[in-house]
Amino acid sequence: MLNKSLVYITLILSLTFFTACSSDNEANDMLASNEFVLTTTDAKQIVVKKNDKDGFSIDGQNGKVIVFDIFATWCPPCQASASHLTSLQEKYKDKILVIGSTVERPEFTKEGNIVNDKLEEFRLKHNAKYTIVNSDQNLRLNNAITSSLKMGERYPIPTVVLYKDGKYINHYVGSIQEEFIESDIKRALEI
Repeated sequence: MLNKSLVYITLILSLTFFTACSSDNEANDMLASNEFVLTTTDAKQIVVKKNDKDGFSIDGQNGKVIVFDIFATWCPPCQASASHLTSLQEKYKDKILVIGSTVERPEFTKEGNIVNDKLEEFRLKHNAKYTIVNSDQNLRLNNAITSSLKMGERYPIPTVVLYKDGKYINHYVGSIQEEFIESDIKRALEI
């Protein structure tokens, strides 16, 4: 009888401990859910912050239009839009920041580094001369952006979303002409 009581007490204490730890992790996730630390293919870090009004911003980029390109390397419309986004990045150099965020899960080497070969091949083959991120935070950010647009869990690619100073400007789904994106960039920059 004493053994059964001891087992029950141990079980209750264990469940209490694990539940408490689980709650702490959920609280930490909730605190951190407004920040996304992204790693670029050249190993730099970018911190994207979600504001209360479903907008996204990056410290030090005030006044710039942030263009998020949610894409996949194997997607033909995504491949086609790469040269358009490069053209816009080059044309508006210091006024916009294009960030390509792949929907593909990052692959890790034995050393724990993210393998960027696929993205580098995409960059070279499709003239993608803008920031491309490949980190374990990509999917979280992509989901947060598309969720704020009420697109659901299975969103189309490419999805291009524009923000300025944390405020939503517009978004595009699928193949889109460069002129449409440029028109929104000019409007946001008041050019």
